[in-house]
Amino acid sequence: MPKRVLTGTVVSDKTDKTVVVLVERRVKHPLYGKIIKRSKKYHAHDEGNTFKEGQTVRIEECAPISKQKSWTVLDRIGAAVTPIAEADLDVPASVPSKAAKEDKATKETKPSKGGKKAKESAEADA
Repeated sequence: MPKRVLTGTVVSDKTDKTVVVLVERRVKHPLYGKIIKRSKKYHAHDEGNTFKEGQTVRIEECAPISKQKSWTVLDRIGAAVTPIAEADLDVPASVPSKAAKEDKATKETKPSKGGKKAKESAEADA
């Protein structure tokens, strides 16, 4: 009997010689007929700790290695998805932000609180 081979994404590589692989499959709902996603996590053996979080890998069924591990990692299919660094999102200092433009516009167009009466009372006090 051939061994089952599944494809999934590594969601954890914190334990020694083990990775947790999330395998998603699409099935048709029995009553409504809509295609829905079903997912399951498998603990797979990674002898050299070579696979990292975010990589797409193929895992193969094997004899039980431990209580939870009965899969081994065959190979990597896709590269890890790297999150965008916060530094990349910063706006350069030469480009003024939208909030700064609005703040500057409101200072120029709106009179100070009190209007004419405040000016008249300030002149009378002097």
